[in-house]
Amino acid sequence: MGLKLSILDQSPLNDAKSATEAFQQTIELAQKAEAWGYHRFWVTEHHGSDRLAGSSPEVLVSHLLAKTSRIRVGSGGVMLQHYSPYKVAENFNVLASLAPGRVDLGIGRGPGGMPRSTQALKPMEGTVKPFSDKLVELGQFLRNQLDESHPLYGLRASPSPTQPADLYLLGTTTASAALAASLGMPYVFALFLNSDEQVMAESVDIYQSQFNAMKGAQMQTLLALPVMVADTDEAAQDLASGLIVVRVGLESGRTYMLTTVEAAEEFGKQSGERYSIKIQQANVVHGGPETVRKKLEAMQSRYHADEIFAVTAMPDFQKRLYSYELLREAFAQVTVSP
Repeated sequence: MGLKLSILDQSPLNDAKSATEAFQQTIELAQKAEAWGYHRFWVTEHHGSDRLAGSSPEVLVSHLLAKTSRIRVGSGGVMLQHYSPYKVAENFNVLASLAPGRVDLGIGRGPGGMPRSTQALKPMEGTVKPFSDKLVELGQFLRNQLDESHPLYGLRASPSPTQPADLYLLGTTTASAALAASLGMPYVFALFLNSDEQVMAESVDIYQSQFNAMKGAQMQTLLALPVMVADTDEAAQDLASGLIVVRVGLESGRTYMLTTVEAAEEFGKQSGERYSIKIQQANVVHGGPETVRKKLEAMQSRYHADEIFAVTAMPDFQKRLYSYELLREAFAQVTVSP
């Protein structure tokens, strides 16, 4: 089958002089992605970061929908643990009403920022619901099909779009894969955050083997992969060799992935726990156009993937643009949905 290619962009503050410039680069990339024939364009949520500008994906998605005309636009993803499912549903119902059939709602399980940011985002009072309960409730509000047993039964998330946003779960663990499978949801494994392909293999296997096809739900396996394309394999190797991931392990057993040692140390300090740091080379799909095409096709076949998101973390914006252009050209003979 043809491989659908999409882009996940983090609005990096690398060579951008300001957040305004970083967002302008995201807008330009979205418009070029549409012209090149990519299927989707998603943006991320990060808080308290001096490296990534996107802290409010729903606001950025709204602007990108207005700046494009065909490509699907969405979040990759909204950190639902911080928010009311009702409010998230209303935000994306507005977006889906503004651009019918073009809006995706990807949900993330992680904190999306440093511990202090997470603390600032927590509700000041009231009981915090388990993430899985909030995810179920969000899906019900998006379709305005709140379960009769819910204490707010009868409440509707307004407006009510003709085509609600499509709902996806992003994850980096086997637990997230199992949750997506149990709820009959599309699943996106974010290798660009985890960098452990063995965990990806285990997660995808769990998702596909345990998928609950309730109410006609269709299994969708998507991979969000670090990808770097250059004119030659050698040039791509030079670009990819400098990319690392830093794993912070907390005494409580939780682990988080960051992109710099400095950020990892700050995360550990803010956690208030004893912590350890492990640095490793990032697992990046890289090479010349033909090399990368073969690698991605092999991954599609191995994981039975329906779609691949390319996440290209190049500091130089023009090189990042060129990488995405080369990637799309490498699949020029492959049918990609408009």
